Amino acid sequence: MAPSGFRAAAGYGRRAALVTALAGIGVFRPAHAAAQPVRLLALGDSLTAGYGLPQGQGFVPRLQAELAARGRAVRVIDAGVSGDTTAGGLARLDWALAENPQAAIVALGGNDGLRALPPAQSRASLAAILDRLKARGIPVLLVGMLAPPNLGAEYGREFAAVFSDLARQRPELVFFSFFLEGVAGDPAFNQPDGIHPNEKGVAEILRRMLPAVETLLERVPHPPAG
Repeated sequence: MAPSGFRAAAGYGRRAALVTALAGIGVFRPAHAAAQPVRLLALGDSLTAGYGLPQGQGFVPRLQAELAARGRAVRVIDAGVSGDTTAGGLARLDWALAENPQAAIVALGGNDGLRALPPAQSRASLAAILDRLKARGIPVLLVGMLAPPNLGAEYGREFAAVFSDLARQRPELVFFSFFLEGVAGDPAFNQPDGIHPNEKGVAEILRRMLPAVETLLERVPHPPAG
């Protein structure tokens, strides 16, 4: 029978070897612990920038918080500029891409409608944005917009078709048809200007849009294991 000190030393050696082997195959380093948050670009205007809302209550921080609550590590990059048009978004796209996003929400067009810009102009700017994101392999959620009703039914149809046509022509896109779905025109969900959502409005927007955002995130390529 081996001396007790020898048995203890031998047992320690076996345990140490087992720990070393397990560490080598990553048992003590869960993959999710080392994962970096997905970088999600929100390219938009005052609706994404959180115009008129307290700090931390706008679309971008609330979206990031909602995704975190669903167990998704995502850093939402705020590229919303109040007053921006689709042409403005295109002009500053390179600046936004400097953040190296892995996915993008494109939510522009509200100011095009408010200014009654030609729908063909908005279509060309959005198409250029989408083409450049596609060239970089960045999956996109395109968020549609509607024109104010006072501009007439014909303009409204042409304007809405800008977004639906782009989505139909680019099946790789995730499409959410109207940023303000369920919010537009409802005083309970809007600030006094009747245009920008209040905190309740942002919550309703996120409730409706989150499934589309999660679909987008599922399309982000995962790095190879190793």
